Amino acid sequence: MKRWSFFSAIAVVGIIIDQITKIAIDHSMQLFDSIPVIENFFHITYVRNKGAAFSFLSNASWRLPFFITVSTIAALVILIAFRKLRDDQRLAHTSLAMIFSGAVGNLIDRVRLGEVIDFLDVHWYRHHWPAFNVADSLICVGVFLLAVDMILEEKRLKKA
Repeated sequence: MKRWSFFSAIAVVGIIIDQITKIAIDHSMQLFDSIPVIENFFHITYVRNKGAAFSFLSNASWRLPFFITVSTIAALVILIAFRKLRDDQRLAHTSLAMIFSGAVGNLIDRVRLGEVIDFLDVHWYRHHWPAFNVADSLICVGVFLLAVDMILEEKRLKKA
């Protein structure tokens, strides 16, 4: 039960931070406004993304039900995977909670708005990485931590 509390705490905090930042951007900026934070490297830029990463499928007529379905399935798979983890797999617990919170954070946007609010704009002068948000960051960091956990778990199993 302890690990479910741990998972829930991380997931809830991640979802709240994601949603608060998106609501703050939506209420304080106009679409496409940009605020330089570090010139020629990082701006807060308000955009909306109807697709997935790199605006993938943004013009598909069936994109919204597709992304809602995929996000819901992903969240359920994460919960099932989490249930199968051992109690000592703390890094995996953390990573799955982060991935879950990111998936749910973007799912909330898709259900509420039909698209996702993005605002973190990393670039090198004119070479921009696609804008992203806190949920996307949670997913990426969570996947990285899960990969680290898998490597460590493989090493542990080889020793045993």
